[in-house]
Amino acid sequence: MNTKLSLTLLSAALGLGAPALAAPTLSAQSIIVNPVQTDLNVKVWTDRDSSGSGTPAYRPGEKIRLFTSVNQDAYVYLFNVDPQGQVDLILPNRFQGGANFLKANTVKAFPSAGDPFTFDIAAPYGVNKVLALASRTPLNLDQIASFKSQNSFASVSVSGQQGLAQALSIVVSPVPQTSWVTDTAFYAVAAPAAAAPLRAPTPAPAPVAAQPAPRTAQALSVTVQPKSPWGGAREWSALVENQQDLRAVHDRYAAYLRAEGYTLTELKSKPSEVKSEYRRANGGKAELTVKRKGNRIEVKVERR
Repeated sequence: MNTKLSLTLLSAALGLGAPALAAPTLSAQSIIVNPVQTDLNVKVWTDRDSSGSGTPAYRPGEKIRLFTSVNQDAYVYLFNVDPQGQVDLILPNRFQGGANFLKANTVKAFPSAGDPFTFDIAAPYGVNKVLALASRTPLNLDQIASFKSQNSFASVSVSGQQGLAQALSIVVSPVPQTSWVTDTAFYAVAAPAAAAPLRAPTPAPAPVAAQPAPRTAQALSVTVQPKSPWGGAREWSALVENQQDLRAVHDRYAAYLRAEGYTLTELKSKPSEVKSEYRRANGGKAELTVKRKGNRIEVKVERR
């Protein structure tokens, strides 16, 4: 879906350089958009609205999946802004490694099948916005997000959709203007329906002050699914179809190791093989090898 341009950010205030360049703009919903025509296109939608133009409702405790696609190879960054202005960087994240690189004309789901986490709906109630920012080259988000903590999702230093839009305007300023584009999707967190009383109370109770809606730190909470394909086995291997990107297969299984507390220490990548090594705080080590084997891909995990 294409948002209409309404409010132009002042390039001088944002330090965007020469006035000859058109500054990024804000939509009516205060979401950053590119005012320059570009043949790069990105789409984002939820599992309950494939058009990406509606606002489907979810209730706390339900799960949501997000989908995105690009018409050209690009790096995609996903942000969620909740009704109170809390900003969460959904992608990239430590669970999926470098999986924010998308091939042209493919659809990527977050989480994907086999990912060791889910997106669970939680309060506050109201409309959430999901912003997808696609760029032909990687973007430097150091001024916005940090992975310094042990959390698998980044800590975001900006708040509110306008704060996010202004920060991203600075992030994309060094990038050629025809090489980035955005899209937005919306979903609502709905309060649970109140159950109808079986009978009218007699006498009527005294008025009670309304209780605030339950709140959590963010609209999208992450639940780690610790069960891995290898269970408690020290050595494990499997063959998967060869019609997949080798790095994507590696990142999917690496996510299970990260969910078990392993930290990446070394990564070696070849056209026919990707191998990585991990360590745990308790001294444990692990190796993951993903390589092409005939018309399939062999995945090996060794833990010690």
